[in-house]
This record gives sequence, structure tokens and C-alpha cells, in this order.
Amino acid sequence: MNTLPEFERLHPNARWTRRLSAVLLATLLLAVPALAATVLASARLDVDLGAALPLIPLAAVLLGAPVGWTYANRRFERTRFRLDADGLEIHDGLFWRRQTRVSRRRVQHTDINRGPLDRRLGLATLKIYTAGTRLASIELDGLPAERAVALRDALLADDRDAL
Repeated sequence: MNTLPEFERLHPNARWTRRLSAVLLATLLLAVPALAATVLASARLDVDLGAALPLIPLAAVLLGAPVGWTYANRRFERTRFRLDADGLEIHDGLFWRRQTRVSRRRVQHTDINRGPLDRRLGLATLKIYTAGTRLASIELDGLPAERAVALRDALLADDRDAL
């Protein structure tokens, strides 16, 4: 009986990198337009903002941080992957759920990326380049560095026993 391997989860440290990214993005998405609108409105109405201007980024942080934090946690919980004899399968997404299947035959080459925070947390991102135009590259972040190397080597191996 040929059974498929179990889905794996991302490394727990990936939750922190996703939280940080989502909180920063949510804060910026709120702060920049709010600040611009306030400055434009104050110029149009000829109002001096004085000490109120620094409160706008603070409000953006207070609103954006919980939204980004919650989004990152839920997205982390939904991300799963597994490697089998035919290739790599990734399930992710929060609102728009996605199931991506990367066939070994279509893998052209791979990259492993490790930014400063990833290195500190022992993480890596595996980027897989495939033949074709749609989804020409797929990224799987939040992997332990050793697992990213093992996945890369297994995807590029000629034999099917390299799981």
C-alpha cells in the first residue's frame, strides 16, 4: 500500500517573522494614508495640527498591530506542505485558500534565501523555479534551514528514493 507522507507545518519561529511582517505592513497601510489625509485636510481647512500630528502614526500602530498579528497567526496555522515521490504540495492562504503542486519534472532550479532575521531564528525560504509561465516560481518560507536544504536536494534528485 502506497500512502502519502503527512503534511508538515512551518517551524514555530516562522510565526514571529510573519507577525512582524504583517504588523509592519498593516501599520504602514493605515499610517501613510491617514497622515496624508490629515495633512491635506489641515492645509485645506487652515488648521494647525501641532501636537496632534504624532498621534496619527500611534493610532495606526494601535489599530494595525492587532489586525496584522491576528492575520499572521491564522495564516501560519493554515500553511502546510509535504514532499512525496512526485513533488512538493503546499496548502496555504487565509481568505483565498490555495493548493499548489510542484512536480519534480517541472523544477528548473531552486534558491534558498536567509535574511538577517531568518538566520537569527534558524529559518530559510525555499524558492522553486518551474518550467512554464504561470506560477513560474513558488516560495515556501518559515522552514528550518536544514529542512529547506533537504527539500531542495530531494526535489532536484534524480531518484525517487531521495525523500
